[in-house]
Amino acid sequence: MDIITNIDEMQQRCLAARAQGKRLAFVPTMGYLHEGHLSLLRAARDAGDILVLSIFVNPTQFGVGEDFDSYPRDLDRDAEMACSVGTDWLFAPRASAMYPKGYATWVDVEGLTGNLCGASRPGHFRGVTTVVCKLFGIVQPHVAFFGQKDFQQLAVIRRMSADLNLPVEVRGLPIVREADGLAMSSRNVNLSPAQRRQALALFAGIRLAAAQVAAGERDSRRVLAAVRERIQQEPEATVDYIQICHDETLTDLETIDRHALLLLAVRVGTTRLIDNHHLGEEIPES
Repeated sequence: MDIITNIDEMQQRCLAARAQGKRLAFVPTMGYLHEGHLSLLRAARDAGDILVLSIFVNPTQFGVGEDFDSYPRDLDRDAEMACSVGTDWLFAPRASAMYPKGYATWVDVEGLTGNLCGASRPGHFRGVTTVVCKLFGIVQPHVAFFGQKDFQQLAVIRRMSADLNLPVEVRGLPIVREADGLAMSSRNVNLSPAQRRQALALFAGIRLAAAQVAAGERDSRRVLAAVRERIQQEPEATVDYIQICHDETLTDLETIDRHALLLLAVRVGTTRLIDNHHLGEEIPES
């Protein structure tokens, strides 16, 4: 596996590979890899001739007071894990190269970014879409893989790619969970043992909501109230948002139907965790 830090070198390698008829599969990440990332890399390995992983903790998607400085980083560890699943090229650019002095171009996706994380983290998605657009331009992938834990991010990137006519297929893969149900996240490492136990409230809330919908509940307010009550039982848990939205438009739903998606963002201590579950799957087909 080759590690490339230079943007021009990465782009030239990818362009040359495409000219040779090679299919490029791409997994963009912020690093500190876990099994969720590895599931993306394995799928990408099967989808292309050359597997490219990027690791870049993107400063423009972090707001003031967020955890940019404390976000976990370990490139040597990540490189070993990436190599173990057959990654060909690991692209790890420097922030000063991605955003050189005088940088002034941004990508904004309207509509899908107005709710959920877009509302609670102003400017976040402008940073996400800008860096992903840049990475797509550098790596020139035929197909790119993202996790569905960041459901809104996946929807926004799909919209951006379609609207800008980017020649890349965007694929989303299911959430990978720990044995006890906690969604895998690089940020989990920042939880103390006590906080790690409290973080299970997110999955407990999801299971509670799923059970209520399976039993016939269709009023979003009742389901949301039950989930909030469960999470707020934990002393260090602070709800950012708990919402039930349409799985395509990401607008709030008053009545749960087959498009209903439960989305949560909760801080446990100072660590912000997100999760989601498609409640529409709990509704029996008529």
